[in-house]
Amino acid sequence: MSLSQLARSIAESPTLRLNEEARLLRERGEPVIHLGIGEPKNKAPISAILSTASKITQGDVKYSPTDGLPSLKKAIIRYTEDNYDKLVAPENVIVSSGAKQSIFNILFALLNPQDEVIVLAPYWVSYPEMIKMCYGVPVPVKPEDGTFYPRLSDIEKAVSPYTKAIIVNSPNNPSGAMYSEQFISEIVQFCERKGIWLLMDDIYHKLIFDGRHIISAYKYTDRDLESSKVIVINGIAKVYGMTGYRIGWAIAPREIVEIMTNVQAQTTSCVSLILQAGAEGALTGVQSVVEALRLQIQNNRDILMSEIDSFTGVRCHKPDGTFYALPDFRAYSNDSVKLSEFLLKKALVVTVPGREFGMEGHLRLSYSGTVKDVTDGLARMKWALDPNSANEIYIGDKKMVRDWL
Repeated sequence: MSLSQLARSIAESPTLRLNEEARLLRERGEPVIHLGIGEPKNKAPISAILSTASKITQGDVKYSPTDGLPSLKKAIIRYTEDNYDKLVAPENVIVSSGAKQSIFNILFALLNPQDEVIVLAPYWVSYPEMIKMCYGVPVPVKPEDGTFYPRLSDIEKAVSPYTKAIIVNSPNNPSGAMYSEQFISEIVQFCERKGIWLLMDDIYHKLIFDGRHIISAYKYTDRDLESSKVIVINGIAKVYGMTGYRIGWAIAPREIVEIMTNVQAQTTSCVSLILQAGAEGALTGVQSVVEALRLQIQNNRDILMSEIDSFTGVRCHKPDGTFYALPDFRAYSNDSVKLSEFLLKKALVVTVPGREFGMEGHLRLSYSGTVKDVTDGLARMKWALDPNSANEIYIGDKKMVRDWL
């Protein structure tokens, strides 16, 4: 069969594949623990549910404006002013079917064939693939000091005449690292000076711990929105725990928004009216739900770190935010794919290989679920890997004996 070479070169999403594997195992009655999925267990905020239900019961569910409902854009403008101290116009806002579509549409609007986009390792698995889908070239930059915190000097070495954009995701998926205010200041000023687009993926920006504060990239540029190289992407999926609503947005210069609108009009036409109503309800409703979720996830983070500290030979940076950690398991294997497959087979625990994030030898663990998921999942992993752990464990109602160490 003759298929597009470009399409065939795009890798399968490892997280979605693992979600499907976990679902199939659960359907067979297996007591799988999913430490790979990136979504909280909370219910959608009641304000979002009521707004969604109201729109459905009205029965008038038609096309919406391609760039988003005016009322939702108004709520996003208010959100941006409250959280970024930046006043933007409706023409600077476009609503898409998730922050992922926002990022793709931005890349599609910006890139010419062979343009380069710098991604900071560890990076979200979809960045390189989306760049390639837009005929661009992903250029991973890994901190030379072995940490998860990039330095401007590392980035400067990777910049070439073909560099079109840099993607910054802080706090970071998969490591949970939150970049310093100094770094954000330096990267903003560097991009403004060099004429390089800076894509700020802020989807986790409120899920930060230990008294940290949101860092706005707008604070470090003196340019207005139309002349700035800063583009901010956000959405309701993570902060409100509304992953299934698929509502994201971008704040960008009007010219970019116009192009993104044309791209969106010729692909998905518009975003669901019903789901936009739910997003508006979340943004305009009681915001204490966000803090409640943040506190729950911070507690899960603390429990996860306590469990990981008991492993022999495993090192883990304490996450500053998100609901992910990226421990170093090279004491047990340098092949994260094989290690992840081993843990699923022996311990029925889903993890995501670090190779997918540009960090071989690591595993991404999500602590967005319940405390029991975290403690039982880590106990199973320790039993499967650590020779100093107990030789027997119950997985579901079965007593398992380790016979491979």
